[in-house]
Amino acid sequence: MTAAAACAAALAALTAVPAQAHGPDGRTAPHWSVKDTGTPEVRFRGLSAVSRGTAWVAGSHGTVLRTTDGGGSWRNVSPPGSGELQFRDIEAFDARRAVVLAIGEGEASRVYRTDDGGATWTESFRNTDARAFYDCLTFFDHRHGLAMSDPVDGRFRILSTRDGGRSWRVLPDGGMPPALEGEAGFAASGQCLVSSGPKDVWLATGGAARARVLHSADRGRTWTVTDSPIPGGDPARGVFALAFRDRAHGLAVGGDFRPGEASPDAAARSADGGRTWRPAGAPPSSYRSGVAWLPHSSTAALAVGPTGTDLTTDAGRTWRTVDTGSYDTVDCTPDHGCWAAGEKGRVARLEH
Repeated sequence: MTAAAACAAALAALTAVPAQAHGPDGRTAPHWSVKDTGTPEVRFRGLSAVSRGTAWVAGSHGTVLRTTDGGGSWRNVSPPGSGELQFRDIEAFDARRAVVLAIGEGEASRVYRTDDGGATWTESFRNTDARAFYDCLTFFDHRHGLAMSDPVDGRFRILSTRDGGRSWRVLPDGGMPPALEGEAGFAASGQCLVSSGPKDVWLATGGAARARVLHSADRGRTWTVTDSPIPGGDPARGVFALAFRDRAHGLAVGGDFRPGEASPDAAARSADGGRTWRPAGAPPSSYRSGVAWLPHSSTAALAVGPTGTDLTTDAGRTWRTVDTGSYDTVDCTPDHGCWAAGEKGRVARLEH
């Protein structure tokens, strides 16, 4: 059994073994280990896991934190003067280089970059169009990346960088399909825009009559679009997060983010690069805002939301709740590190 398969099998045992309990071999079952960030007033919807030891989180009140010792300690590396901003996405290349996105209408949408672990930041983009509202960003490699805004003049707006986020330009929208009435992205987990490989990128939507997924195979210049089986039809419903383990196999999660509202069909899967989507046979029990494939696994993934964490071990066909803690976003690394973050300063690492 591979390490990834063993980890997935152990995670599956969480459905029957309470967190912190011991499994059949006497070892502690895999569980989220909450790390004290000392920031109970912050909600972290932005997360970038670099390794089991290093992770960055970004959230409300203009807060950015970084750990390099597995969550044992956290350094507040927030950009100066950012206290009024809402950071919702962060993409880190390593322990020193990161790009963070602030959301909001007009000039509230900004991008900052650091090359020294957050000791200093440079504001590399400030939105000057009052109609634009940026939600998420993603990087294909250390140089090429995109950010997306809700529709302007009836089409989603795409921002592009070729120098690691040091400068940005708006791409022409001629290759972008028209948006539906009320359609937008959800800045809930930094996963409404995701990439895989050198050129493929996907964009998740909701808030309209149909929830959709858009795909570009040329770094955002031209796009195709398909309906998702995750319900839309309300400003609070749609696809909130995507994860692709390669250019073909993807997962989508979402639902209705309003507390207490039902979220049937809250997950879907694709095996053809997002051209078609199938609903999960046994979806998550409620709204989920973040999703990530387990490292080196073709079948196991985690989905998180305010009411808990779900696990799939069959590539998204079925999901089972394995934890009831509140998290908004999740990210995993090649060295078998998985991190989650959310409200009240909660950040956790998967221990097993």
